[in-house]
Amino acid sequence: MRNLGIGIIGCGNISAAYLELAPLFNFLEVRAVADLDMQAAEARAQEFGVRAVAIDDLLAADDIEIIVNLTVPAAHFEVTKRILENGKHAYSEKPFVLTLKEGEELRQLAQSKGLRVGSAPDTFLGGAHQLARAAIDEGQVGKIIGGTCHVMSHGMEAWHPNPDFFFQPGGGPILDLGPYYLTNLVQLIGPVKSVTAMASTGFRTRTIGNGPREGEEVGVETPTNIHAILEFVSGALVTLGASWDVWDHRHANMELYGTTGSLFVPDPNFFGGEVCMTDATGETAEITERAHPFSVINTKDGSGLSRANYRCAGLADMASAIIQNVPHRCSLELATHVVEVMTAILNAAEQRRWIEVTTTCDRPDILTPKQAESLLR
Repeated sequence: MRNLGIGIIGCGNISAAYLELAPLFNFLEVRAVADLDMQAAEARAQEFGVRAVAIDDLLAADDIEIIVNLTVPAAHFEVTKRILENGKHAYSEKPFVLTLKEGEELRQLAQSKGLRVGSAPDTFLGGAHQLARAAIDEGQVGKIIGGTCHVMSHGMEAWHPNPDFFFQPGGGPILDLGPYYLTNLVQLIGPVKSVTAMASTGFRTRTIGNGPREGEEVGVETPTNIHAILEFVSGALVTLGASWDVWDHRHANMELYGTTGSLFVPDPNFFGGEVCMTDATGETAEITERAHPFSVINTKDGSGLSRANYRCAGLADMASAIIQNVPHRCSLELATHVVEVMTAILNAAEQRRWIEVTTTCDRPDILTPKQAESLLR
């Protein structure tokens, strides 16, 4: 079993999670980090025992095979393009890119060079969501014909010290949090056929509530309250509400309605959680069989809640797939389809119409407990 040399471009908040969790997995060895701010790179390198290098040096490094793109969303396309042009496999944080055109250009470039591209989110590989997938595949609630999803809060400005990009074009709840929900929906019930939506911006400014810029106001330049309807190729219709204009709510994160029962899926932003279902009797029960290693609690989040966090699972799966020459689950095709769905939602809201989705993708293969175990050290 060999490990692939991993480099990281972008040493902001999210890089700590990758550097902390990568050692949990086989096939990965993070060797170097880079950032436009060399001080940020050096700080991360010292914290996690890797080397800090300039971006150009990382792109040229002989011991690096996959580069993880953790830059801000507006830079994802250009940075991933440079990674591919330098002969490295690329794995990007979400959203993969900001337009379908960008995704298609990267697909063609990767194909021409024989390189892999992967993208977060990988939370759909979590034990809870793979358990939900197994229940659907086994017909435990019949054919999925409908559903609802809600991801609602009052945004990031209360806790993030530099929340500007969340409220600029390329940000907003659809492009920032939508990837978790839409990727999970696609892995559960397949690709999207068409969308419609309405959107608004509830607050024109946001006040930073944490860090050295506390009290500074940030302008809002993108919709922050979006309500969409998704038509899936399978025929299912799902309502998606995504808002940063909500102080509190009592909607469930994700519910899927089948012909013989309903399935209640936990927050796709996390790997674990309780999966429940009900049948025609109306009795709800938790699905507990098939203990999955990516459901095991291993950390506490910023609120002190116990969580299963296996970020890097998608990266490890891609590294394993490269070694074995098999498809990886967090694929470019899946990520590009989700990008088109998200941008179609925003365009449909702006134009007040239905939009047909032009891309498609296969559902990624289910990740069984045994397969997940093989990814862990």
